[in-house]
Amino acid sequence: MNRVLHPFAQTRVLFAWPYVVVTLMIAGVALSLVATIPLDDGSGLRRALRGGGLCALATALGAMPVWVVKHLQQQLADGLLGFGAGVMLAATAFSLVLPGLDAAGRAGYSAWGAAGLVSAGVLLGALALLALDRGVVDDPRDAKRDLVPSRVVLFVLAIVLHNVPEGMAVGVAAGGGLRGAEGLAMGIALQDIPEGLVVALILASAGMARSKAVFIGALSGVAEPVAAVLSAWAVSVSSLLLPWGLAFAAGAMLIAVSHSVIPESNRHGNGTIASLGLAIGFCLMMALDTALG
Repeated sequence: MNRVLHPFAQTRVLFAWPYVVVTLMIAGVALSLVATIPLDDGSGLRRALRGGGLCALATALGAMPVWVVKHLQQQLADGLLGFGAGVMLAATAFSLVLPGLDAAGRAGYSAWGAAGLVSAGVLLGALALLALDRGVVDDPRDAKRDLVPSRVVLFVLAIVLHNVPEGMAVGVAAGGGLRGAEGLAMGIALQDIPEGLVVALILASAGMARSKAVFIGALSGVAEPVAAVLSAWAVSVSSLLLPWGLAFAAGAMLIAVSHSVIPESNRHGNGTIASLGLAIGFCLMMALDTALG
């Protein structure tokens, strides 16, 4: 009787060490950005690069346990996803929407005008991410159910796509010189740890070699410093772009949470644990924003 090989069965051993080395290089470069750029650096671009590097480092560190951990209890995985959703929701409210309203007010808008501007920016960000999500992959979270090789690229692109709003948020806050920029970067980096772990576990559970799964998980975080620097540059061009940038990032992040993270955390029937994780993540990010803002 012929055995049915798993789609990734042939890749379990081949080229393991190169993937490990490159993963460590990604983490090393991200760590060097965090270590060499001071918190009080006067350049918004450099602060954005530092914040994005912190997020990339956290993603890589989160993926690395998959080198030794083969499975994660589903309840714990869903709780971690819920935690990440809570962090992102709090960041959307306290680190993006409220500063966006304040920035619009400083730009001369009335209270109603500021609310209208930020609402328009949020809707634009939401529509942009929904359009990209629809164009890149049809329901990327379903890819883990039948992760054959032809869908791996789509799955990875979807993960990268959902990391972009996080990098944008870090970059806009840093480029605009917001007081809570460091707290925002720390909060997003915190939720990137379980995100990197879950992504790598999904790929490894599909039969991909652990070293390659960890590499792809770490590589997905590279999108964040890139998006951070580009966003910081955009808002540095004109202060009038700051409230728009904050609102746009808020809308994109809101869709990433509601369209992907929360549904995935509830898909296995662990809604209570996921919701508790969300509440804990929300409170922790709120505390970080208050303490470091």
